[in-house]
Amino acid sequence: MNHYYTDTLSAANLERCYEIAPPRILQYFDAEIDFVANSLEPSDRVLELGCGYGRVLPRLLKNASNVVGVDTALGSLLYGRTMLPKPTSIQLAQMDAGNTAIQDDSFDVVVCIQNGISAFKVDPVILVRESLRITIHGGKCLFSTYSDRIWEERLQWFQLQAEEKLLGDIDWNKTIRGTIVCKDGFVATTFSEDDFLRVARELGVSCEMVEVDSSSLFCIFSAP
Repeated sequence: MNHYYTDTLSAANLERCYEIAPPRILQYFDAEIDFVANSLEPSDRVLELGCGYGRVLPRLLKNASNVVGVDTALGSLLYGRTMLPKPTSIQLAQMDAGNTAIQDDSFDVVVCIQNGISAFKVDPVILVRESLRITIHGGKCLFSTYSDRIWEERLQWFQLQAEEKLLGDIDWNKTIRGTIVCKDGFVATTFSEDDFLRVARELGVSCEMVEVDSSSLFCIFSAP
């Protein structure tokens, strides 16, 4: 199911996932984006990994000088070009987050939110290493996952997606706290604080853990 977000949950289907989200999940979306946006400086060049159709990019652009979004799902990127406000300076590109081919030191901030570190199915060490490579010295990489405190609401949201056939029926025999398993083979996991700290130790970089809105857990890696 590595191509789930490129083949199944992309473009309008991806947008629909956000449209049907319950109120507490909508609050989580807003709080997560606000945290990232408020972490930016007006001069920052920002890259979002796994941008989808560009849902968060206009909000980030309000607080930065330049915003680029990359994703592997071409359908979502093309859909995003029709959805973004016109005119726009936001750039979209199809790239693998673990191997972007972007030059070293190209961005002040790299962002990977809403559990992308789990959802991408890329080795987390490779993903963070690549993000740090393209971030300037002293810049930062912001990665987020779900807080355990929002597990019940997250599960409810995934059940709504299953009911709309956006993903397979939830396999309740295999789903455990932190891991949602669907009968079509889709599996949604969660990255823990210990997981983030392990990545930081392996790469020899410093990081800061911040929980936002009791719904998302951020790890902020400092680029050496």
